[in-house]
Amino acid sequence: MNRIRLHNTDFEGLNNVYLLDGDDGSGGAAAGDEVVLVDLGVSIPDVRAELVDGLAAHGHDVSDVDRVFLTHWHADHAGLASFVQAESGATLHAHEADAELIAGGEAALREERRRQRDRFVDWGIPEEPRQELDSFLAGHNDLVGDPCDVEPFSDGDTFDVNGRTLEAVHLPGHAAGLSAFADEAAGEAFVGDVILPEYTPNVGGADVRVDAPLSTYVDSLLAVVERDWDVAWPGHRDRIGDPAGRAAEILDHHRERTRRVVDVLDRHGPATPWEVSDRLFGALETIHILHGPGEAYAHLDHLESHGVADRTGSDYDLAVDDPDVDALFPDVDADDDADRSVEH
Repeated sequence: MNRIRLHNTDFEGLNNVYLLDGDDGSGGAAAGDEVVLVDLGVSIPDVRAELVDGLAAHGHDVSDVDRVFLTHWHADHAGLASFVQAESGATLHAHEADAELIAGGEAALREERRRQRDRFVDWGIPEEPRQELDSFLAGHNDLVGDPCDVEPFSDGDTFDVNGRTLEAVHLPGHAAGLSAFADEAAGEAFVGDVILPEYTPNVGGADVRVDAPLSTYVDSLLAVVERDWDVAWPGHRDRIGDPAGRAAEILDHHRERTRRVVDVLDRHGPATPWEVSDRLFGALETIHILHGPGEAYAHLDHLESHGVADRTGSDYDLAVDDPDVDALFPDVDADDDADRSVEH
């Protein structure tokens, strides 16, 4: 396995493209091996050139690519899919929940934008930042690439890739179709943005199709803990040497953020997701106008689903005095030196 780094200044830093070509480090793939990629990058000329150069450094042209496994539909992971397919005829694999968005289906793209605009109103985003966000999103349509053909898969489907078996593990939250590709025999997985080594993936705003986004993501983090891979290869930045431990850290992060949301409601009374976001993150611009209130909404929705908060219109208010936030999350033993257990 080799990693190709692609620049990406608009999202979480450098994107990782993983090249699975059977290369044992001696400088070339074995005869008969496929050229397989996991994830791509945004569809702009400079990044496209980086992918071409990265493949060439490992002895391949884009036309050599046989298959691409896409962890999810976001442009920084799937934007170059149409370019690669046009050059090579490669098969593109994506979870069935994301396949149509990656393919560029007009109905799916229109529905995504409609859902986003409805959420902006539900979250109480004022008109001026809404217009700024709409302008930002419209100005980045070129990141997505052209329509392409996508082969959908389901959770648990397996793929033979140059002598290894990759299992698709559906781990939604950050995106509805987000999936890892796990090589259980090797104890490793390509996880996209399920977990990241430095940042916590956005929930609530990154994909507004996800119902109960925080609860859904918590379940996916628990799945990572229970799988207990030795190594995770994320969509951004560097390898994660203790994926279960990192998932447990992210659970702790969301537990603490929920405490902060409770504190906002306790101190200031009923508030919209936009208002809670302002208390948590301060002034926002560009894509963060989506991610900030989306994150606040995910936590408010989690509180509401557990009877801790009530919702009236766009406003949320505490329904319980001094709620037990710990009870809203599973208790995970994150000790690296012990078997991890999860209490639901």
